Amino acid sequence: MRVLIVDDQLLVRRGLVLMLGPEPGIEVIGEAADGAQAVEIARRLRPDVVVMDIRMPVLDGIAATEQLTHQVPDCRVLALSTFDMDEHVVGALRAGACGFLPKDISPEELVTALRVVHTGEAVVAPRLLTRLISSYVTAPRRPEQSAVTGPAGVLDELTPREREVWRLIAGGLDNAGIAAEMFISPSTVKNHITALFAKLHVRDRAQAVIAAYEVGLITVGERG
Repeated sequence: MRVLIVDDQLLVRRGLVLMLGPEPGIEVIGEAADGAQAVEIARRLRPDVVVMDIRMPVLDGIAATEQLTHQVPDCRVLALSTFDMDEHVVGALRAGACGFLPKDISPEELVTALRVVHTGEAVVAPRLLTRLISSYVTAPRRPEQSAVTGPAGVLDELTPREREVWRLIAGGLDNAGIAAEMFISPSTVKNHITALFAKLHVRDRAQAVIAAYEVGLITVGERG
């Protein structure tokens, strides 16, 4: 996994390099001090994952993520921020980031998140995702807003197995946990998830969780 570190603080960048350097299968290929540098370096070096700070001079992390999504689509962005404000999280995810974590996570959590994002999955710190979902589902819905393809319609399109997989995803289980819960193989779980995401028109687990709350498959307080 080729990783680009982006942060306007030299000390943070060097700390991340020292932290990730010894990890097997991870190579830090470059550093950038702002979003504009990040886009330029990523276009040249083509990293697999960019660890992106949010608040930076010249070009912030959200704007840089949006540019990377269009200009280097194969690279995945994991956003890190000291300021875990809802608008930052939503902005980063909307811009195309595959994950958002606060900077107070442990080194082990960061490495795990990088590996998950590299596989194409999404990672959002549980406290941030729960807070966002709680705010989202209690906010008044605009008349033109609809839940995925409609509450009744989307549930009717799913098989019982797909519905159960969706409920377990919304409950916070990973593929191995779902497999154990349903007594099926991880490869079968993966097949169900692929079909489920296609029917829901969602890109990743974070969007699937939000959709589960939208249609009433799970309610606030049921997770975990």
